[in-house]
Amino acid sequence: MDAVERPTFETSAAMEVYQHVERHGTAARHRVREMVDLSPEAFEEALTHLLSKGYIEDDGGTLTLALDVGSVEQHTTDGLTYTIRPAHNDDFEGLVQTIRNVSSDGTYVVAESVAEQLLYEDAVTRHNTVESRVFFVATVDGEVIGWCHLDLPQLDKLRETAQLTVGVREEQRGQGIGSQLMQRGLDWAKANGYRKLYNSVPAITENAMVFLEDHGWNTEGIRRNHYSIDGEQVDEVMMAYTFD
Repeated sequence: MDAVERPTFETSAAMEVYQHVERHGTAARHRVREMVDLSPEAFEEALTHLLSKGYIEDDGGTLTLALDVGSVEQHTTDGLTYTIRPAHNDDFEGLVQTIRNVSSDGTYVVAESVAEQLLYEDAVTRHNTVESRVFFVATVDGEVIGWCHLDLPQLDKLRETAQLTVGVREEQRGQGIGSQLMQRGLDWAKANGYRKLYNSVPAITENAMVFLEDHGWNTEGIRRNHYSIDGEQVDEVMMAYTFD
């Protein structure tokens, strides 16, 4: 299933099974069967339907969302080999830690909110009729060192726009990893029909604004005194990337 495809259900049983797996990111088949209020026959029929539509995958009894968000890429720079790939639920802890590491100085406010949302929902990927999100991660020896996140509204009037965040742990910066993550997010968004991406940063984060500008982002507006950082009121710079 494509991440931009809005899931539809032919039966309420199928919707109930899907919603349980979607909310938890991954779930044991027998636990889903115990939690949903369905007969064994209705559960199997609903699950078979979801598997046939490509909404869910069954990996040896573990049910996960079946989202196609791209392939695995390997890059090498200055002797460092790293992988960029779609995130999955096993990345949850490393992803949260990385986002918190990058936003630890208190100036990457949008990233902080992304980490809090992950912790609240306890799932990496979401895809339902209200909200969707995808993550790409950069890893070294399996450890998450960076991310690119796309928040994808499902409301029809907003479905051509998305919010993007990107970050790399400080010790791995300066090697082009952030640029590769950014490009992966841009390429995915363009291929899936998005026309504009947004990112908002505090006005005091000059390096972040320069990074975005170097990658084709432009300032679209400023909200005065939007943030309170270290006891000071700080403007929010609203930046956008528009596809040709």
